Amino acid sequence: MAAIASIDGRTQAREFLAPATVMTASDTITINPTAKQLLVLRNGTAGALTPKIDGDGGTTVNVPGLGVVDVSAGYTFTLAAGETKAVILSTIAHYCKGVVTITGATGVSAQLLDL
Repeated sequence: MAAIASIDGRTQAREFLAPATVMTASDTITINPTAKQLLVLRNGTAGALTPKIDGDGGTTVNVPGLGVVDVSAGYTFTLAAGETKAVILSTIAHYCKGVVTITGATGVSAQLLDL
């Protein structure tokens, strides 16, 4: 398990280095509540993958108009071969409580940007 370090873009001017981390079977990220965080995942493998973002503190949440929603299984999405997707972590905050682990993305290049 590797920790994906965040890149602080809040103190940068113009272009700056934004190194990617090649993910393993299970990696962690640290949520920074003082920053808007953007997670960028690029699938350079030959096959489709299904990354799952799962905080160990996520259980259920009451959503107005929907009722109780179970977030304990994590947030999953598809990432086709050669595809790049990004997610603003605050938009899936209920899935990012506690220690956040990303699985199902072996070989994916990840960047976590604090904006």
